[in-house]
Amino acid sequence: MSETEKAIREIRINPIVPSESVLIATARSMRPRKEEAPAPRDTRQHVETCPFCRGNEDKTPPELRRYEVAGEWAVRIVENLYPVLGDDRDKSGLVFGLQQAIDGYGRHEVIVDHYTHGIAVHEMAEEHLTTLFQAYQSRAAELYALDERLKYILIFKNFGPAAGASMAHTHSQLIALPVVPQNLQEELEHSRDHYKKHHHCIFCTLIDEALTFETTIYDRDSGKIVRRINVGQYVVERGERFIAIKPFASRYEWEIHILPLEHNSDFLETSAEDMADLARVLKRTMARLDAVIGGAQYNYFLHSRPSSDDYSDCRGSYHWHLEICPRTSVPSGFELGSGLFVNTISPEEAAEQLRTVELD
Repeated sequence: MSETEKAIREIRINPIVPSESVLIATARSMRPRKEEAPAPRDTRQHVETCPFCRGNEDKTPPELRRYEVAGEWAVRIVENLYPVLGDDRDKSGLVFGLQQAIDGYGRHEVIVDHYTHGIAVHEMAEEHLTTLFQAYQSRAAELYALDERLKYILIFKNFGPAAGASMAHTHSQLIALPVVPQNLQEELEHSRDHYKKHHHCIFCTLIDEALTFETTIYDRDSGKIVRRINVGQYVVERGERFIAIKPFASRYEWEIHILPLEHNSDFLETSAEDMADLARVLKRTMARLDAVIGGAQYNYFLHSRPSSDDYSDCRGSYHWHLEICPRTSVPSGFELGSGLFVNTISPEEAAEQLRTVELD
């Protein structure tokens, strides 16, 4: 650990959601702690008993959609066998005293990412990842169009038991909700407030700063350098249309966000050309993560402007993005009790390690 690393102990405010703070305490990395072990990789190409492997289609719940390449399926979407929400019931809300409940109406589907059982995201072809993102997009658009009661569709991927994955075969999930999740609601509201004050998307500003901002901060008394921020310091990967950035207030040690360089509030409006570049940036970003923290368990999820007309005023203020959150530590009582994430690796150091990996 460098001298600069040892010196960092500060609370950083998330510029998108100011009520969300992160404690950067790099000295804490020296303490004994239990880290999440790398998820065991099942690298088999085909497993006879796996319902998601090609040839076992009859072992899954009903197929909803398939996306083919060269006459064979590349991505399949099926009903989740154990859904958290379902469309079999639609009751009005319940109110008793201060307690309120909305019926668990919605959809829960599994997206089989690839026909190869144990393939990792960074091992998938860019063309296949493009197909996967197009599957995300088309299925979400279809569900929004089918049912106006659905307020938000969350698409996410869990890898490893610590991240909530229960199946070894690579897959993502889609959950269609009758409400907009609170964390997304806060992003929408705060970015809208920023837009009203400054007439500019806060996400676009963060991208601009990552690509152009440079400064040196000095101690007033000693004159010593306290912090030096260099152009591109938080950039992990950049494509023609997308950029992968390490957040200044990273909740997770190796957290990365991928955003379109051009303003776009809705993932559903992303073009085929954009999808291809997103696939390349994701593949290279995941390869960097694998090289630095090989085998990490992680979640990734898409945050996009809800398609409802209620959020049409967020078109100029919100910026859709993909958040990648590797799970390398177990949350402590302080984190759970305070809601304040503790990060023991400075985002600057993590970004440098990821950025300097040499890829083929």
